[in-house]
Amino acid sequence: MPKEKEKVVLAYSGGLDTSVILKWLKESGHEVIAYVADLGQKENFKAVKEKALKTGASKVYIEDLKEELVTDFIFPVLKANAVYEGRYLLGTSLARPLTAKKQIEIAKKEKAKFVAHGATGKGNDQVRFELTYHTLYPGVQVIAPWKEDEFLKKFQGRQDLIKYAKKNGIPVKATKDKPWSSDPNLMHISYEAGILEDPTLRPSEGMFEMTVSPRKAPNKETRLAIDFKKGIPVRVKNLESGVVKTKPLELFTYLNQIGGKNGVGRIDMVENRFVGIKSRGVYETPAGTILQIAHRDLEGLTMDREVMHLRDGFMPKFAELVYYGFWFSPEMEILRTMIDKTQEFVTGRVSLSLYKGNIQVIGRESKCSLYDQSQSSMDMAGGFDQRDSKGFIKINAIRLINSVLRKRKK
Repeated sequence: MPKEKEKVVLAYSGGLDTSVILKWLKESGHEVIAYVADLGQKENFKAVKEKALKTGASKVYIEDLKEELVTDFIFPVLKANAVYEGRYLLGTSLARPLTAKKQIEIAKKEKAKFVAHGATGKGNDQVRFELTYHTLYPGVQVIAPWKEDEFLKKFQGRQDLIKYAKKNGIPVKATKDKPWSSDPNLMHISYEAGILEDPTLRPSEGMFEMTVSPRKAPNKETRLAIDFKKGIPVRVKNLESGVVKTKPLELFTYLNQIGGKNGVGRIDMVENRFVGIKSRGVYETPAGTILQIAHRDLEGLTMDREVMHLRDGFMPKFAELVYYGFWFSPEMEILRTMIDKTQEFVTGRVSLSLYKGNIQVIGRESKCSLYDQSQSSMDMAGGFDQRDSKGFIKINAIRLINSVLRKRKK
């Protein structure tokens, strides 16, 4: 903890950790400005503001970042088909650099030399916050209580936080009846800690907030048509009801609703944190799952094979950079430029069927299509002379034959 007691901008959610941290910073002599990021979580922000002021904040900023989250963070990752370790759609990873970016803007406005967050020293979020802080505000001083000796002596874990909150009259959501941590935003809700730390235990159905169980989803499919322009979704039509959404935030929110009703987007996994620890996380990502599947399918119709394979080769690195917190790094800037180029012709429509947790592509079309039915058809001649394949195979076999003959000379 810095000895100098000055103004600090705290990334505040109103949850257990940051509520306790706000009080602790105040007791340590700091003037605390609470900053709340509206990322699409279902929250009574008026109540959150009142709670922050009551807990000791001198000022509260509530910033609506939903539109920016969709257009400047979710959609760029969608264009890359970025999935960490083949499963995780990076919901929290996307929210953190945006949250930290706005926090730095507030710190500069308030002329605050300190910023603070409530991320644990064991997790990824500490890295995502602090790399963004240092990149966008060189010289800023960071208070991370979960890495401060003074804080750690007082609080060993969540139960100590709950006791402290009750003692100081701070209402918190976490209780012994719901011993897990949830972190919602427009992209997803993540669940971890508490009973979820045992990877053998199945999550309680009552835990999920964004999706219904596939067993309770409708017994009828929901068909959607999603239009993309250069890799970005620009229109969604519900083929059952006729509902159409075109604005980015409305489109994404609607897909969350439809996907949630159909039990789409649940994942339960053990992942590798940046700090080297394995952790169990449970995620709900309805809209992200729908769009990722639709986008990938449209690429199959419109993207050149070698361009696709090249992009797929550096996709894991892109996802890793997002997960690790290097959103504002030079290498990310280069990768994003390359990905934008790969999406030049990813324009068209994909039709999907949602049914009890499943997503099935049922059609696709594009004016930028590379698909030629006459070339691939087994029922008609034309467009491709099959006799040309003789020479093609002979040429590709030369090195294989030479390799075998070399072995025989031994």
